[in-house]
Amino acid sequence: MTDNRTEERIEEKSLQKERYDLAMERIRQIPSEKSVPEPYRDFFGKMAAYILKTDEIGKRIREGFLETASMEELAILNREPYEDLFPENYEKSYGNPTYACAMLGDGYGQLLGFLYTELQKLVIFQYENRMFDIVVILELYLELYNMFEEEELPSKEYVKESIYWYVSDYCDEMMEERIREMVDPGLDFAVRIIMDSDLSDLRYLYRYGEYITENELETARFLNTFSQQEIDAMARTYTEGFRKGFELGRKDLSKKKTVNIRYHLGLERMVRAAVEQFGRMGLSPVIYRGKRTGYSGTIPNKQYDYDHKNDEGLYLDEDLVQRRLRAMQVVFDNHKYLANTHAGPAVIETFGEIPFEPESKKQAVHLSPKQQKLKVHYSNESGQITNRYIIGEERSFTIISYPLPEIGENYPEIFRETVKINTLDYEKYQKIQQHLIDALDQGVSVHILGKGENRTDLRIMLHPLADPNTQTNFENCVADVNIPVGEVFTSPVLEGTTGTLHVSSVYLNELNYKDLVIELKDGMIADYSCKNFEKEEDNHTYMEENLLFHHKTLPIGEFAIGTNTTAYMMAQKYGIGAKLPILIAEKMGPHFAVGDTCYSWSEDTAVYNPDGKEIIARDNEVSIKRKEDPGKAYFGCHTDITIPYHELGSICVEKADGTTICLIRDGRFVLPGTEALNEPFDQK
Repeated sequence: MTDNRTEERIEEKSLQKERYDLAMERIRQIPSEKSVPEPYRDFFGKMAAYILKTDEIGKRIREGFLETASMEELAILNREPYEDLFPENYEKSYGNPTYACAMLGDGYGQLLGFLYTELQKLVIFQYENRMFDIVVILELYLELYNMFEEEELPSKEYVKESIYWYVSDYCDEMMEERIREMVDPGLDFAVRIIMDSDLSDLRYLYRYGEYITENELETARFLNTFSQQEIDAMARTYTEGFRKGFELGRKDLSKKKTVNIRYHLGLERMVRAAVEQFGRMGLSPVIYRGKRTGYSGTIPNKQYDYDHKNDEGLYLDEDLVQRRLRAMQVVFDNHKYLANTHAGPAVIETFGEIPFEPESKKQAVHLSPKQQKLKVHYSNESGQITNRYIIGEERSFTIISYPLPEIGENYPEIFRETVKINTLDYEKYQKIQQHLIDALDQGVSVHILGKGENRTDLRIMLHPLADPNTQTNFENCVADVNIPVGEVFTSPVLEGTTGTLHVSSVYLNELNYKDLVIELKDGMIADYSCKNFEKEEDNHTYMEENLLFHHKTLPIGEFAIGTNTTAYMMAQKYGIGAKLPILIAEKMGPHFAVGDTCYSWSEDTAVYNPDGKEIIARDNEVSIKRKEDPGKAYFGCHTDITIPYHELGSICVEKADGTTICLIRDGRFVLPGTEALNEPFDQK
């Protein structure tokens, strides 16, 4: 059987190589041909030149160039395939929908723009030697080129149909690759770079194929100044957070075999130490490429990514959604052991990049109302499938973050202060936060008011406690899964949770929102607005796509009070509040999450605070629908919105007898037992 499989793999690789050679032979002829009319000839010619460039990169990699070249030579090789996307070149790039439509015409511009995005994947596939993925893209290119060689231009519908069948025909193979990346430690491209490279020789960074800048290089240089003891301690904070998540959740880590490590390039010394520490827990790493869900370098142009985020609007229909869901079910079933023994993600976030404010382009592809519903449906259904195999009640996670050099000249100081914040005395915070929880558990609701220009006026309803001696509404969150320390949180009752949430400026999922206002009625978003664009319609679309993710409304899934005033003052000291990730920012004031609750997919798993009380606020009126129809209970998103202390007027607990207990007034903690949280405010 093994011999047969080996022979099949050899034959398959041989066939892929043959298809590749045939495609490249044809593509080499295209730059000199004139069979395609302008302006399409220019497009296909430039794309052919790009393909030939990636072919040359692949040859050099296989010849050992990455091991022998100098840093300067590697930097040139790394930069070349991304140059067309750089902001200074993007105005006249076919990757820019505005330019593509101006040159190729509306409709053709978007369709050939999709081909452009597919061709951009070739460079990373060459680094990973993923011949099948390369071949199918090249064949799509040639298919479309042949269409434009005809005497009459192909209809837009004909081009769209070819793209549709390209996506549909290879759906099973693409799903197989994506799910295996999630759970199969045998796909070890990145692991081998991390574990086998000489990390003191920064040439290793160019082995990934990601775009490398000073962010990655300086991060690696800086970590090389740390002792191994310091590196091990950083990694231990992270890996122990993951282990504690299982311990505190009373979940059996011994049943698990793999952990998904996510990080930004340059942090390999810490990641290597983490791999070794996870190994001692019996966990092997699965590490795959992806900006938020895997590893990544610098994004060459965030506007390009934003411009193409809805490209599936060119082909998404109900048949394709159903095919993807069937493929997902089959692939997970084929790899059920790997999925069942996967422990969850261990995430190292980064922050400090220049905040991105996107331009909204009418030429970009947009989802139709029907496609928006299909996308929501797919998200719900795929989430349920994933949860059945990577079992929600049995997995955990951890998240920690560090700054990138782009944060400014104080990068070394900010990095070391972040290390300190990540290792604050959790026992001290645990005791202080218990005072907040004891007060909150006396209430039926919590009233939050902004101050100054902040117009927040919001009432949060709390679950009734049948037995306050053994039950609580709020989780005492210290440094386990969610690092650093510093919050108490709950899933509110929706009925009666009503009012206005307002923040003058906030970054959510790396996008800026100016003058953000969300109106809640009975815990659901009733209205929303911001002032990013001149037209109110553009502001509404911006929030609908990037905050509500095409849902008509979302519930409030979490109310929390952040207590990490040390992190807040670090942000004030260095003027980096706008650059902090939500992981830290949410600890710097009260925050409110729209979407799923913190306990989504694991509501039936009992959770306890260190004092032994069970946290009973794990459901709300929407999430409880999972018992009849999970598709109506989950939204696949959870976005935290924080009001900073300096915009906060008060947070007061409202008791059943009409009296109140004030926790915070004028941005300062006033509840007895919490005064120590004000100390960082007074330090210079």
